[in-house]
Amino acid sequence: MGYKIVVVGATGNVGREMLNILHERAFPVDEITALASRKSLGTEVSFGDTTLTTKDLDTFDFEGWDIALFAVGSDATKIYAPKAAAAGCVVIDNSSLYRYDPDVPLIVPEVNADAIHGYTKKNIIANPNCSTAQMVVALKPLHDRARIKRVVVSTYQSVSGAGKGGIDELWDQTKSMYNPTDDKPPKQFTKQIAFNVIPHIDKFMDSGETKEEWKMVAETKKIVDPAIKVTATCVRVPVFVGHSEAVNIEFEDFLDEDEARDILREAPGVMVIDKREDGGYVTPVECVGDFATFISRIRQDSTIDNGLNLWCVSDNLRKGAALNAVQIAETLGRECLKKG
Repeated sequence: MGYKIVVVGATGNVGREMLNILHERAFPVDEITALASRKSLGTEVSFGDTTLTTKDLDTFDFEGWDIALFAVGSDATKIYAPKAAAAGCVVIDNSSLYRYDPDVPLIVPEVNADAIHGYTKKNIIANPNCSTAQMVVALKPLHDRARIKRVVVSTYQSVSGAGKGGIDELWDQTKSMYNPTDDKPPKQFTKQIAFNVIPHIDKFMDSGETKEEWKMVAETKKIVDPAIKVTATCVRVPVFVGHSEAVNIEFEDFLDEDEARDILREAPGVMVIDKREDGGYVTPVECVGDFATFISRIRQDSTIDNGLNLWCVSDNLRKGAALNAVQIAETLGRECLKKG
């Protein structure tokens, strides 16, 4: 016996990827339905060889369904997630709405799977921010060995993190650069994204941080250890899919780069590609469509007593969003619901 699964926001980039990954990983599905807003109602989406026609989220009855994967914004989630949860359907939410709620577990299964049991307080589980998810997969096994004191991270985040509109804007602006009569001013982003980088993701806060930077700080503390100090600079780059991060880590105890490399090679969800030669590292182009978080450029930081630098790359639509949500569903089924 398998599960009755709902994918909410099935016509978006992440929703479609959720459907792909549920099929790829052979998640035990008895029945599946795709929900969308009324403007996308009737759109067809794929689940393996099956074509699903989207149903209306506004009128859908969640009674009798086991798990709902939400891939819609916080405004819609605020309305519909409590309805699903109240009907007995466990919500796995990809928005930021519940991530900082103390009664909602924030889960990266390779890092804190045990926290899954806290879902019963609200029948909701939160999926972390895409840039946080890949970083904590790399941090946790190192933290277990040498205790992390401080992390300094600079991100290089692809436009797909801003949805289909971000992808379209990069594509249209890139083409327009070669056609002087075809001007494509910024709409999705605050400045031109083609052939440019923008040190601004999400809203500015009073501290001078952006909300994206604050998310990385708060979520790392909740998922890994509240004692870790984190500072982040989040940057949008003209890459379609795949987030990259340059991560500097300060430990309480010394950790040799070779031992760190060995630890990460054995860590769940991590693939180490680290050769000190031309091309001996992973870039976003190579990570697209893969489940792993790739780690390269592991080296000592000689400017502090116990420091390491590393390069972290992952498909943000997969590990940063859809894959992590499906992994949460797998953990929920295995540890709690026990069907399939």
